[in-house]
Amino acid sequence: MPIEESVKERITDHIAFLYGEDRAPRIFERLLSMLEDFQKRNPGIARRAFGARWSEEDAFLITYGNQVQEPDKPPLQSLGEFLEEYAGGILSGVHILPFFPYSSDDGFSVIDYKQVNPDWGSWQDIRRIGRSFRLMFDAVINHVSSKSKWFQEFLRGNPEYEDFFITVEEGTDLSSVVRPRATPLLTPFETAKGRKLVWTTFSADQIDLNYANPEVLLRVIDILLFYVEKGAEVIRLDAIAYLWKKIGTPCIHLEETHRVVKLFRAIFDAVAPYVIILTETNVPHEENISYFGNGHDEAQMVYQFSLPPLVLHSIHTGNAEKLSRWASGLSLPSRETTFFNFLASHDGIGMMPAIGILSSDEIQDLVEKTLRNGGFVSYKANPDGSKSVYELNISYIDALAEPGDDQDVLVGKFMASQAIMLSLQGIPGIYVHSLFGSRSDREAVLRTGINRAINRARFVRSELERELADENSLRHKVYTAYKRLLSIRRSHPAFHPDSEQRILNLDPAVFAVLRTHTPGAQGSVLAVQNVSGNRVIARVDLKEIRWTGVESAVDLISGARIPAGAGSLALQLEPYQSMWITGGR
Repeated sequence: MPIEESVKERITDHIAFLYGEDRAPRIFERLLSMLEDFQKRNPGIARRAFGARWSEEDAFLITYGNQVQEPDKPPLQSLGEFLEEYAGGILSGVHILPFFPYSSDDGFSVIDYKQVNPDWGSWQDIRRIGRSFRLMFDAVINHVSSKSKWFQEFLRGNPEYEDFFITVEEGTDLSSVVRPRATPLLTPFETAKGRKLVWTTFSADQIDLNYANPEVLLRVIDILLFYVEKGAEVIRLDAIAYLWKKIGTPCIHLEETHRVVKLFRAIFDAVAPYVIILTETNVPHEENISYFGNGHDEAQMVYQFSLPPLVLHSIHTGNAEKLSRWASGLSLPSRETTFFNFLASHDGIGMMPAIGILSSDEIQDLVEKTLRNGGFVSYKANPDGSKSVYELNISYIDALAEPGDDQDVLVGKFMASQAIMLSLQGIPGIYVHSLFGSRSDREAVLRTGINRAINRARFVRSELERELADENSLRHKVYTAYKRLLSIRRSHPAFHPDSEQRILNLDPAVFAVLRTHTPGAQGSVLAVQNVSGNRVIARVDLKEIRWTGVESAVDLISGARIPAGAGSLALQLEPYQSMWITGGR
């Protein structure tokens, strides 16, 4: 299929902005040739029918490629088999965290973008998983491993790679650069041309790429197209906010970075319009949603980074008012966009997105509870030399715990948190350790010295399956409850990502969201969550939620019928109880 002229104009405009009018035609011609070759190699992709981008059935599992291990079998094969049995029918997609050869950071320091880690399996194993689940791939394109061919050629003085990375003269003022870490921004390396100070935003092993060199951009676009060929339907742009660097600026959220994301969007619109771009920007909310662009030209999904600390705060305090106030202000710029809602991931619980929503004292309270519960705290460096809390490193279920909580109380709190996440407008992203109720792995932190290792343990398949079969185990209780919620969620169109969302203020201890697919009781679900350890009585005015002629409603979770009297529903919520109420079933 020929590329539409309007899309070509978008691509040309972005290239001209990035590299200037003089260089743009040549770069465009090279890119156009790449896209035409891609279409010729993949006629099926070009002709693929593009229907609904997402639905209420969508929920993604976030997992490492070597998450499930057993003797004499590649982990990716074990993962695929395990997912068929335990995620089939409840989850639609799998975000496989970087599964390429790597040198550090559990995969986020990529040595070779186009190879599957041979210790884990092959592209055939990835394709096999893709037959049953939508695939999300990581594009770790802000930086590359110091062991990669690209950087090794740079060190050898190969002129082809001379400008692939960013070098800075000693004494250059970099005080305005926003830092996500407390580690040095520059790392010295000995090269064939002498000692060089090289830009390393995240670690000395993760070397930032220089997108001011168009050759880097073209190489990365080739990689993204390769991922589409290998079955990716969602491409997650890791650490994208830091992509473009200009000395004298904060080097975060630069217009050039947004233009690169918009260029990727235009490219996918041209040759693979079903592909979804997800931006990973662990920053305050308004900065985060800027990656939606105008709703039609940039990312289709952004992470809901403020959600994890706000839900944690709500359950710790037994008060949902700040969560409700924040959620009341959420909006999407178009039906081409949605949120990727999550509470836990391979990283920690980010605190930057809570700034301006929670007070400094409330953030500090979460820090102290994390430390009390056996977790760790990671910091970022500020321009004045001070440090700020960047993230809490602890499993989400342990982050919710209070001294004296028994297993059932802990499960109740945890599932309350997950029910909130599942009820909100968007697509859920469920970390594998949340689905299976994992506790913190403190020993891994002490062994490796890496705080994030606390939430990155791998499973021995036989041990995990044994625990899941034990009705008294924490894993069984969490997984069973989670499976039920997901099954209910995917059966009601009110949970479609495009369905409307309205926050109700029923009680300070209650988070309530009305999801509406079609007007009236039959086309909507009222999700009500008690975030406290006390019984709460809440009254819902049926006229306010536009449920007319309703004599009774039903809680989809418990199956209980709730009579309607005097134009309202009287809800009795036990500690941490979730209700998903509809008047149509």
